[in-house]
Amino acid sequence: MTQSEAIWALGAMSGTSLDGVDAALVETDGETIFAFGNTDYRPYGEDEREVIRAALGRWPGEDGVQEAAEVVETAHAELLSRYEFELAELVGFHGQTLAHDPQGRGTHQAGDGAVMAEVLGLPVVWDFRSSDVQLGGQGAPLAPFFHFACARYIGAEGPIAFLNLGGVGNLTWVDPTKAKPEAEGALLAFDTGPANAPVNDLMRARRGACHDENGALAAEGEIDERVLSKFLDHPYFYRMPPKSLDRDAFAGLSAAVAELSDEDAAATLTAAAAAAVAAGVEHFPAPPAFLLVTGGGRHNATLMDLLAGQLPFPVRPVEAVGLDGDMLEAQAFAHLAVRVLRGLPTSCPATTGVAAAAGGGRISRPEA
Repeated sequence: MTQSEAIWALGAMSGTSLDGVDAALVETDGETIFAFGNTDYRPYGEDEREVIRAALGRWPGEDGVQEAAEVVETAHAELLSRYEFELAELVGFHGQTLAHDPQGRGTHQAGDGAVMAEVLGLPVVWDFRSSDVQLGGQGAPLAPFFHFACARYIGAEGPIAFLNLGGVGNLTWVDPTKAKPEAEGALLAFDTGPANAPVNDLMRARRGACHDENGALAAEGEIDERVLSKFLDHPYFYRMPPKSLDRDAFAGLSAAVAELSDEDAAATLTAAAAAAVAAGVEHFPAPPAFLLVTGGGRHNATLMDLLAGQLPFPVRPVEAVGLDGDMLEAQAFAHLAVRVLRGLPTSCPATTGVAAAAGGGRISRPEA
């Protein structure tokens, strides 16, 4: 491959919801998306999920971290070596975020890209976030540069927005008429607040389920307005973007619903996710034509109804414009891997708060 040509890159993402690993092929030169390719998913088993969950909030060298990294590497290796990904020339390996403290200790994603390069026999781009944090940025979110390319891919003629509802929610406002994603006014991105993680944790603890299927439990409950009001008083909502969160930054929210019934707790946590988004869109520089929702939360009909009722523009799943909401983040790291290979920026002041447009990621190549 030459540095500037379009290649098939394989991206992988294991998100804060801890459900499993997504993988997707993208043909891109790091600027333009030419085609989307095969996708696949490898769920974590409950034992694997418990190993990762036990390491959340921990840093390299601490108890349980190496065991979590081995689970992450094994799951990724099994998925990324499948036959449907034989076109891959480059891999974008995000790893599993265990801890994120950009103003303190930094950011920590479990999984060694050098190990993955040897296992897969391909160059692997990894450790996407550390350099951004070292340069004063939040290290997240990183998908916005890919969202800019997606807006152009779907032919958007003016501002649109993307909402990812994973364990944590994040928004990207995009103006695809700008020359490039790092141009002034092209992007604004930030984490909104907790999204699926508190509901998933509730369902696991009380019902032994992974998530609230279609928001059915939340639909049966009543929202505790007192809890919701206190939640919205959190200092995070008064900070200007860019800004980012750790998965457990709002741990008090789960404690606040501890005495509620299962139905009311699910309803209140779901309402909190929607309210956080509604607070976030107030920061948009101009109204988008529509909001495209990606991530697991778009399958939650109760959450989607709440968003549609609170936001002043149309809310649609990304499938409405031909994108794949289950794979968008994996595709993002395929696209970003090519940007790293080409020496192009992967973040800028409007996405992570870094001082200037910056490139991230390390490249590990298999030994000859």
